[in-house]
Formats: sequence, C-alpha cells, structure tokens
Amino acid sequence: MNAYIFPGQGSQFVGMGKELYETNETAKELFEKGNEILGFRITDLMFEGTPEDLKQTNVTQPAIFLHSVILAKVTEDFKPDAVAGHSLGEFSALVAAGALSFEDGLRLVKVRAETMQKACEKEPSTMAAILALDDETAEKICQGIDEIVVPANYNCPGQLVISGSIKGVELACEAMKQAGAKRALMLNVGGAFHSPLMESAREELAAAINEVNIESPSCPIYQNVDAKPYTEPAKIKENLIAQLTAPVRWTQTIKHMHNDGVTKFIECGAGKVLQGLVKKIERSAEVASV
Repeated sequence: MNAYIFPGQGSQFVGMGKELYETNETAKELFEKGNEILGFRITDLMFEGTPEDLKQTNVTQPAIFLHSVILAKVTEDFKPDAVAGHSLGEFSALVAAGALSFEDGLRLVKVRAETMQKACEKEPSTMAAILALDDETAEKICQGIDEIVVPANYNCPGQLVISGSIKGVELACEAMKQAGAKRALMLNVGGAFHSPLMESAREELAAAINEVNIESPSCPIYQNVDAKPYTEPAKIKENLIAQLTAPVRWTQTIKHMHNDGVTKFIECGAGKVLQGLVKKIERSAEVASV
C-alpha cells in the first residue's frame, strides 16, 4: 500500500513551484487562481522572494499548501491508499484526497495563517526541539512546570518539539537537558503552535471550517490529533479544529499507517523532511518523493 504524506511549515524554500509553474499549464492556472484567492501574488514571493519573505506565517502556510496540492493534482498516477499531513500538511492531504475543494482548502489555510499570526502577536511565545530524550520524560517535565509548556510535535523517536510561553519553554529546556536530553534548541518561529496559546486562532478557524463542505475523502486520512484513520466528514472537521491546540502525533501516525499495511510513503511537496522522519520511525518503510 502507498501513502502520500504532505509537509508542513518549515519545508519552504525560495524557488519552490517555479519549474512546475513554467512547465505545466494546469499548474500555472492553479497558481494564478491561488494568487486571486489570496489577494496578492504569492507566486512572486515563492519564486523570487527572500527566505525572510517566505518565513512569514501568512506567506509560508499558503505557499507550502499550494506547492503540495498542485503537485498532487498534476501527478498522473496519484492514487493513494491513505494520506496524512504534518500540521498544515493535513489541509493539503484533505484537498489531494478530494475531501476539500482547492478553493476552500486555500481559504481555510489563509484564515489559519492569519489567525495564528494574530495569536503569536498577542502573546510572546516560542517552541524548542528536544533531541535524544524519551517522550514520557519530556511529557512529565512539561507537566511539572508552572508556566504554559506542552509537547507540540512528536516528530520521530528522540525528536520532540515543545511549545509555550517563552519562560515555560526556557525552563523546560533546562530541565530536559538535566534529564539527559542531548540538545534543547530554541526554534526561530513566530509563536507557540499546537499549544493552548493558539486558542483564539482555533476559535476563528473553527468558524471558517464549519462553513465549508467536507466530503468523504477517496481514501482514509490519518489525522494529527490521534494518529488514526478517518473518512467521515463530521469527524474530519472535528479533528481539524482540534488540531491547532493539540500536538501533532507524527511518530504515532506513521506507526499506525505501517501497521495497517502501508509499505511506501511518498512525500508530496517541498523538501524531504518527512521522508527522513519516516525512516527514523519505521526503518523498513520505503520512501520517495513526487
């Protein structure tokens, strides 16, 4: 069985999608439709912008979404047995699997990016990558700190990202290093994604998600919130809303997919980050990119 997996924020690079735009008419039309929906020429920033331009949340998220979704749409033999996306990538996966229209998907990503940006500006917050510490120890340390700090991304064994207030993350980093973490690196991000500090963004995004039509996808989508497969539209919506303040359970997702018979994981989008994580989670899995 083949699964297509879709990357999230952090995989962007200058020039992403340019060749696709220049060599494929369908891709060009979809990129132009994207510019129209967003109300600015995101393609200019994607193809010719600076890394700084692309790092702004309200640019990064739609840029990664467009690149991934358009790549899936112009891939001739795109017939997944299952799909999953890392954080933002879950929206790309839903569009690729036919659960969401291209237009609605992009509008939701626009709302998601803008509301997350607002939430970040409201309260200074951050994230940190914790390397070579087991998840259970990291979880216990987060629970024992008197500030907001939570596990945000279970990326692969020995790589967990935590999220919260600046003080909370700093205290957790110190405690995790003392507990044996090889490294605790503060990340250069706009705020505390996948933490309670995203609650205001979650509420606004929930209103937007509840207004769009979600169909049954062409194959199961394994969602970040609990790493389980879903095809039921109401449940998919519920999980999509919960995703913004809940952790991304990527380690668990890949394990579940592999246990359910997926042997090949094909990354659809910018970079090769997810292929690297898959190999660390399930050594025997085959990885490829579109």
